[in-house]
Amino acid sequence: MTITAARYANWKAPGQDGQVLLWPDAGDLLRQTRENARQLSSADSVRVQGVPVSQLRRDIRVWLGHADHDRPLIATGHQTELYHPGVWAKHAAINAIAQACGGSAFHFAVDTDQPKHLNLRWPGTTLAITDDPAITDADWSGLLAPPTPVHLQALERVYQAAAATWNFQPMLQPVLDSLRRSCLEEPSLSAAITNAQHQLDWSLGLRHHAMLVSPMLFSTTYLVFVHHVLSHAGEFAADYNAALADYRRETGISSQTRPMPDLQATHDAVEVPFWLDDLAGGTRKRATVRWGNGAWMLAVHGNEFQLLPDAQGMAAADQLAGWLRHHQLRLSPRALTLTMFLRMLVVDQFIHGIGGGRYDQVTDRVLASHFKIEPPHFAVATGTLFFPGAVGQPRVCLPCLVQEGHRLKHGLLGTRKLEIVHQIDAMPRRSIQRSLAFHNMHAAISAAALDNLALKEFAARLDNSVLRLREEKVLFDRELFYAMQSVERLQHLIDQMAGMFA
Repeated sequence: MTITAARYANWKAPGQDGQVLLWPDAGDLLRQTRENARQLSSADSVRVQGVPVSQLRRDIRVWLGHADHDRPLIATGHQTELYHPGVWAKHAAINAIAQACGGSAFHFAVDTDQPKHLNLRWPGTTLAITDDPAITDADWSGLLAPPTPVHLQALERVYQAAAATWNFQPMLQPVLDSLRRSCLEEPSLSAAITNAQHQLDWSLGLRHHAMLVSPMLFSTTYLVFVHHVLSHAGEFAADYNAALADYRRETGISSQTRPMPDLQATHDAVEVPFWLDDLAGGTRKRATVRWGNGAWMLAVHGNEFQLLPDAQGMAAADQLAGWLRHHQLRLSPRALTLTMFLRMLVVDQFIHGIGGGRYDQVTDRVLASHFKIEPPHFAVATGTLFFPGAVGQPRVCLPCLVQEGHRLKHGLLGTRKLEIVHQIDAMPRRSIQRSLAFHNMHAAISAAALDNLALKEFAARLDNSVLRLREEKVLFDRELFYAMQSVERLQHLIDQMAGMFA
């Protein structure tokens, strides 16, 4: 089966405050969700490490607590961070879709990615959400500790002083309250942030489940999938790299590292799309399998695990789980791998943001070429909410000002400039006379500008506008934490998503 860019849209984040994007439209999205559910639940002929996709899906959904196989499972996922309204709009989307189709909504909180976006920001202020010194260099976010009570108190003092000057009430305080209650109980910052954001969403009427990804990485279904990829490493890397090459060719990308690098492969060693995490040491490296004794092997410190392509899936997964636990290791998904697993083996509809939607055009090609399955449809949702204090404020148009200054400067000579221009046009091209006349015209303009009051006033306005533009960078930044919004603005975005399915 051939996957082309025509299957997708050229998504762009809404430029105006309060706007949302949903692709495809609500009717097509619900139809595709039903199609995905029918196709995947009956995919008995498509096998992963010898196990039918339909069986793996039933098992993992029971593991998740979603035992009613007739109810669609709608999901999204994102790193455990202080995500912005565009990311949070996916929560509004999964709830609206689940309600419209009688399904359940899940948010998979990815605590195995590198930490990022963990600063609280508003105009003039940036504050780290935790005082864990590893915030900038931990290998994955699940290693970070929650904020200490002292750090939270300091955050609150700064926040409350700023909020007292605003004409709106953000929803940040409930998040800080939740963190204060859990900071001495939760094992990680990822767990504390996920719970705090889930509580905020619940207060807004959203009813999705929120769960960390890391526990699922020792589930039998996930390890069946991992074992398959590792035991078929050569074929998988070839299909993965071919999908990337096809996507780059079709989208005009020349860089060999975008949207992500190829998997490196030689005759006896192949990189696989997982991190090999040392849980005891808190470090990780790119996972690689090596060829030996007629099969690929995963090796750590002289300890080898043989990956037989014809091994029975469930037994192979259990053996791999035991070996990983014994050596305090974990195989965490990289880049496309997590959504490949979720879309094929867990959910009926996955909601991406714009970036994820672009990446998963490669995923679709891998699903089709390697697993020989029609890629289930995915959806894209996002929205734009600026800092509430920016609402109604005019924005600086620097290009407009530059153009105004150009017109003002070149109008200083009045009709005399037009006469000079006509004289220059009459002179031979590339002649010394023409060049000299052009130079003299600009010298006359510069001389006239020296003491021109209007130009001095314009220069002052331009300087002030450049300063305002720096302030607006945060004021009109759509990537501030969504809890910086008021309840009314968040509810409006929820209502917009729900209204699409009315």
